[in-house]
Amino acid sequence: MGAFMSMGVPAKERSGAILTIDLDAVRSNYRLLRARALPAACSAVVKSDAYGLGAAQVASALYQEGCRHFFVAHLEEGISLRPHLALDAAIFVLHGPPVGTEAAFTEHGLIPVLNSVPQVQGWRAHAAMLGRTLDAIVQVDTGMSRMGMAPQEVDQWLADAHFLDGVNVLYVMSHLACADERANPFNALQLARFQAILARLPACRASLANSSGVFLSPSYHFDLVRPGAALYGITPQAGEVNPMRPVVRLQGKIIQSRTIGDGDHVGYSLRYTAQGVCRVATVSVGYADGWLRSMSNQGLAVIDGVKVPQIGAISMDSITLDVSAIAPERVAPGSLVDLICAEHPVDAVAAMAQTIGYEVLTNLGGRYYREYRGLARPA
Repeated sequence: MGAFMSMGVPAKERSGAILTIDLDAVRSNYRLLRARALPAACSAVVKSDAYGLGAAQVASALYQEGCRHFFVAHLEEGISLRPHLALDAAIFVLHGPPVGTEAAFTEHGLIPVLNSVPQVQGWRAHAAMLGRTLDAIVQVDTGMSRMGMAPQEVDQWLADAHFLDGVNVLYVMSHLACADERANPFNALQLARFQAILARLPACRASLANSSGVFLSPSYHFDLVRPGAALYGITPQAGEVNPMRPVVRLQGKIIQSRTIGDGDHVGYSLRYTAQGVCRVATVSVGYADGWLRSMSNQGLAVIDGVKVPQIGAISMDSITLDVSAIAPERVAPGSLVDLICAEHPVDAVAAMAQTIGYEVLTNLGGRYYREYRGLARPA
């Protein structure tokens, strides 16, 4: 009978933690970015499942906000996203077509970013086979040495009048390596290199700025900006006040709490030793949920506005907190504590984990109960 009764317990109550995603905040962040980038168009980067927050939900909300340009990394991400967006929304695949997959792009209404001569050749051959012109973005490398055509490949492009036969180049793009560091001279160097490449090409639209690039000068905006992290509340400029609204709230549930004495140890490898009597609460979130182990003994949580330290090693499924400053009834089993919130945002969590907000968001695991605020309304 007990097992049968438990089937009626809501998923939110069964879960070990609750991840709340504020789509109204995502839309607000998009409006801010779009206004700052005008007259350039503003796209949305929704790769890696919208930085772990749900590409279908995020992209749908942004479409209703007026966004019509969406970027994913992989072909499979584009195929998964396509049913959630109207056909007037362009979905660009940043990694371009894996060898032999060109037909999947046209089948699913996706547009590749062509990063190399072989990708151009494959897309050109596919256009010839179909007997029609196909859209694409062409990426050039301006110093990041990651993706995009190298200078010698750009030379090959300019020397061959048939290099892009059958390809309609919507934008020429490149990517900034240090845009989150406003004073870094490499930003200006990349801009100059990009402008020099564009000067050699037939007139075409261009795209350079990522989230952080939007907050550099308008010289970086060109015709299309490509924000990603800022949409999700991550600070676009290191060391500056964050103009973006927070999007994520992560609340973990307390499993149990106990009082330990002076000299008692906490967690694997006994990495914490109590200095006096204290009360310890165990919370049902661990590194299997993306709560990075590098925060062991230095993370924190927030309970009713009070910051409490995380103590001991982070385990696969749990963390431990020193809740001595909190009333015992507030840390009873089932009580919620904030791990990411307005008082302790993603960037602060990342700093404690010695990483970046991007990694924190994209590591948030699949065991959380996900709750969306401001779900996209029917058109």
